[in-house]
Amino acid sequence: MLSACASHGTRKVSAMHEVDYGQLRVTEHRGHDDLLSAGLGLAGLAGPPSPFANPLHPAAEELRRRAIQTSWKGIADLGPLGGYGRVYGGVPDVPGREYQAFARIPGARSPHRVLLQLPDGFDRSKRCLVVTASSGSRGIYGAISLAGAWGLPRGCAVAYTDKGTGAGYFDYADDSGVALDGRRAKRGEAELEFQPPPASPTAGVAIKHAHSGDNPEGDWGRHVIQAAQFGLAMLDRAFPVEAPFTPENTKIIAVGISNGGGAVLQAAGLDQEHFFAGVVALEPNVHVKGHGRALYDYVTEAAVWLPCALSAEHFAPVPLARGPRGVPLPAWPIRCASLRAQGKLGGNTVAAQAEQARQYLYARGWTDEAMQTAASTTAFDLWRAIAAGYASAYLRRGAANMPCGFHYAAIGAGGLPGVADPMTRAAWWADGSGIPPGNGIGLFGGMNVSTDPTLVGSECLRALWTGDDHEAQMLHASVAATAARLPRKTLPLWVLHGAGDGLLPTAFSSEPYVAWLRDEGRRPIYWKVPHAQHFDAFLALPGFGERYVPLLPYGYAALDRLWAHLYEGSAWPLDAPVPAARPRGPAPLERGTLGL
Repeated sequence: MLSACASHGTRKVSAMHEVDYGQLRVTEHRGHDDLLSAGLGLAGLAGPPSPFANPLHPAAEELRRRAIQTSWKGIADLGPLGGYGRVYGGVPDVPGREYQAFARIPGARSPHRVLLQLPDGFDRSKRCLVVTASSGSRGIYGAISLAGAWGLPRGCAVAYTDKGTGAGYFDYADDSGVALDGRRAKRGEAELEFQPPPASPTAGVAIKHAHSGDNPEGDWGRHVIQAAQFGLAMLDRAFPVEAPFTPENTKIIAVGISNGGGAVLQAAGLDQEHFFAGVVALEPNVHVKGHGRALYDYVTEAAVWLPCALSAEHFAPVPLARGPRGVPLPAWPIRCASLRAQGKLGGNTVAAQAEQARQYLYARGWTDEAMQTAASTTAFDLWRAIAAGYASAYLRRGAANMPCGFHYAAIGAGGLPGVADPMTRAAWWADGSGIPPGNGIGLFGGMNVSTDPTLVGSECLRALWTGDDHEAQMLHASVAATAARLPRKTLPLWVLHGAGDGLLPTAFSSEPYVAWLRDEGRRPIYWKVPHAQHFDAFLALPGFGERYVPLLPYGYAALDRLWAHLYEGSAWPLDAPVPAARPRGPAPLERGTLGL
């Protein structure tokens, strides 16, 4: 409605649906506050959690500051050896305004949060709108270290979507959720980011990604397009004399990382009318029907098999694959014994069983490099956490009837389900990752009383993929809805992925997607970056930084090349040599290490 009031009668209307949003929140960010770091600067972002004056009732600006800090720390390597701000990237002070609302996909039960960051230095001579989607299941600022850090200092406006995920957790214990400003509010007191159907106070905690009933992943591309349309409408509002802002006069650059990378590739497949000027996707969770493997397939496989495989001597030198005495983590050899008892493995020693498990995964497309870095994901029990949340989303379940007996609840006394600490609950929107466990919320259920208690739940989740009953068929249908479509031939498109990615292995995601595009006559640029893995933030962990390089600088480089093509007349390269990166080693990162 705001866009229509500010527009001229000659505005060209896109065939794509206009964004549908409700209440609009506009805030100013200047002085000791800004768009990129909320006034913290690089040192503050890397420091301890930004404090609250009243932890029971944090102010909206305090929640925003901590949400931005949490999002930076979740993606970028801000450690003293990582080189951020010295070798690549930076966190300059960028004053400006934010426009935020809840937007809706037609037919969806729950909204997705959209946000436009408009710098005071917006370059009206080079109209630029960067649009992005959160990585993982993070909240609205989840991609700020990529899209915001590159676009805002350049004078671009940056539009964000949480793509139907985020930490708008709803706690049935006090019937509260998250309002537009990030603060807690009771059902009926305000419009909430996520408001599930009423249930008993003992129903636990409901998570938007898992429990919205919408299978949001199937609409990630539409979320990205709606965020871009919201950005254009807010530019119309900010500069009514220069309106309308349209794809014809404003270059829209879509960029994302991980799940956000998959989201912008989904959006690229929906764009047949030159809506986007270019797309850059880092380590995307992308699925192509009949090519590669879907995330749920290899995540549930990893949850069952990787604990045993990583017990193999082959992985002895790998960080997080061994305990302090150089032996496998205690639960991992037990997994080997469980699989042997089921007849899935032979051999009378852990070494023999682990090697068989490794060979099984190798035959399924896993590489040693992917398995090595997957040790971190396995040690942190992320496979089971991801699978439980995604299964619930795909089957459109609520908090009280998640598949395989899982449920989320606040962690009480003795680690049992209980009532959330009020201070922890008040900070959920700022601190949460979008998929528990974490921040005082546990993943319960899916276990039995045995020496290998998590196996029963992992095998149940796996059976939803390998089975053929009604639930398995429904899950497969939901996964099929997430498949990317073919982008237009003229779209500049760049895909980057770490060769050592152990969460979204290239063999299952980027490589089959790029091969499919090339088979269909497209010319994407593909960088499989040596010695890069999925989590730049993990490079601060002992043993990680020495072995790997961060992926973010390569994303910035691709965006630089796209900018030069769009605004400086440089030819779009038909190909670009993959940088000859080398491991960082124990010393601080240097530019030459990146091979750029």
